[in-house]
Amino acid sequence: MPLSVAFPQEGADRSLAAQGLVRSRRLVAALLAAGAVALGVAAYRVQVHSLSPHDRALGGVVAYEAFVVAGLVAWLRRPANRLGPLMLAAGFVLLARQLRYSQDAVVFTLFFLLSDLGFALAGHAILAYPTGRAEGRGPRMLVKVGYATALLFPLAVLVLHGRLSALLEMGPQPRRSLIELNDQPQIVEVLEKTETVLFFGVLATLLIAVIVRRLVEATPRARRMLAPLLLAAVALALRAVYENVNTFVNQQPLAYPYLFWWQVVAFIALPLALLAGMLRTRLARAQVSGLVLELDRTAATPTSVRDAMARALADPTLELFFWLPDRNTFVDVAGAEAPLPVESPRRTVTRIAHDGAPVAAIAYDPSLLEDPVLIEAAGAAAGLALENARLHAETRAQLQQVRESRRRLVSVADEERRRIERNLHDGAQQRLLALALALRSAQRRAGGHTDAEVERLLAGSVEELQATIAELRTLSRGLHPTVLTEYGLAAALAALADRSATPVTLDVFDERLPPAVEATAYFVACEALNNVAKHARARSVSIAVRRDDGVLLLEIVDEGAGGARAGAGSGLQGMADRVEALGGSLHVESPVGVGTRVVAEIPCEQ
Repeated sequence: MPLSVAFPQEGADRSLAAQGLVRSRRLVAALLAAGAVALGVAAYRVQVHSLSPHDRALGGVVAYEAFVVAGLVAWLRRPANRLGPLMLAAGFVLLARQLRYSQDAVVFTLFFLLSDLGFALAGHAILAYPTGRAEGRGPRMLVKVGYATALLFPLAVLVLHGRLSALLEMGPQPRRSLIELNDQPQIVEVLEKTETVLFFGVLATLLIAVIVRRLVEATPRARRMLAPLLLAAVALALRAVYENVNTFVNQQPLAYPYLFWWQVVAFIALPLALLAGMLRTRLARAQVSGLVLELDRTAATPTSVRDAMARALADPTLELFFWLPDRNTFVDVAGAEAPLPVESPRRTVTRIAHDGAPVAAIAYDPSLLEDPVLIEAAGAAAGLALENARLHAETRAQLQQVRESRRRLVSVADEERRRIERNLHDGAQQRLLALALALRSAQRRAGGHTDAEVERLLAGSVEELQATIAELRTLSRGLHPTVLTEYGLAAALAALADRSATPVTLDVFDERLPPAVEATAYFVACEALNNVAKHARARSVSIAVRRDDGVLLLEIVDEGAGGARAGAGSGLQGMADRVEALGGSLHVESPVGVGTRVVAEIPCEQ
């Protein structure tokens, strides 16, 4: 990662300024905490004085103090994120909301006007989680409508406030609005019910729908971060039911007291869950700090670096790509050339450079962008390991090139075999057959008109031609048998077993495979049977072919003399090279006097 260097004095000045800012922020937080305690005590006393039950008054205060506590911690930990101030404001306004129970006209008017603003702030915090900003046109519009509803309806109620309307179950004593213009109790009742339907019915339902949509559309990592929103949906639903029952049901149901405590518990847990989810990145940063130790203990291979970074960032979908300057391209952890993923709402790519030169690129879940420092810290922690892993990737890429080159050579050789076989079959072999037929025809026409010597020469020539044709046929089958191309490995091995001098037992599945795989397995079997015929002196041979998890397993076993070795220049070594060119392996077990077992493992996907 690029490094920045600060002069000592400049660094000291910045450090002193940062320390001063932290002290100021802590002082403000202490004052706010003291204010929240005082406001909570006042809210509790006002409610109790208005004949509210002590336990319910205390439960409401505790629920709203939870917003203050979570907001203060979030603001101190992440001052640049607006979520902390939003939760803090929601807590203060919800606490102040309880002062609307006051008999004082000024206090009642002011805090009744702000009574529902706290719920709008809480909804804003939910929509802004975890970045501190409500993203998207729909959520932003929902926030605006929520604020407008929370301010306009209480204002209209205060303007048309009827003193005898027993407004909002505030006790037996009526409150006086300082901004009352006309006493319209019927209109006030309609406004209260309309606000309940709109605020705690329509808007709450839309907010829950937004939460569900975010969870459904989120990536797996983002869905884990958005889990607290499920609790938000429960809290909203409970509050909506509570408010609607309180407004529209004349006789409260048996579960009504429990409903109050359920929504209090949900409102206590909600800000704490939002805070915990917001501060997950603190844990992630701690995991990133341990990334250096983990990479120091393990070999810095591309795969190990990728896995370590994925664990540290809690993103199992993370991918690493390494820049190869000689090839001017990126490769994946396997060394194969790979283009970088296209940036999308579900994928983000960051390039990592060292001394200005590109080293690697990370493709990861966009939810990590909520803390950009996290990716930078992970890249810096893994900087040296990434450089070493890039060298590993470069070596793997070179090895991949060698493998691809060997595979191409095998393919070219097989194609050349087929071409020679076709030329022999269609060219020399056909001409020799024609010549043999001509000699036979001459021999028949001559009949008894030639002497015995000429007759013997003609007969010998025909036999020699037939022997030559048979050898050409054997040679062409050895180059590339037609039955292998037309009917597959099973038919070719059956034909090979029929021509073998040693009895062969076959156990082969009848399924076509890629041509290169069939040709390699066939020629391994040919070489093994040739070795049995020349050296093993075995009474029988067994050939088994099966497919296991995308790999062709070819096993050839004899009970001969043993002692076979895949040494330099031997036929088995040539077959081993051919198998390895396809990414497979060849194993030879041949104890002296026991027999030989040849096992070829060839990947079927070519």
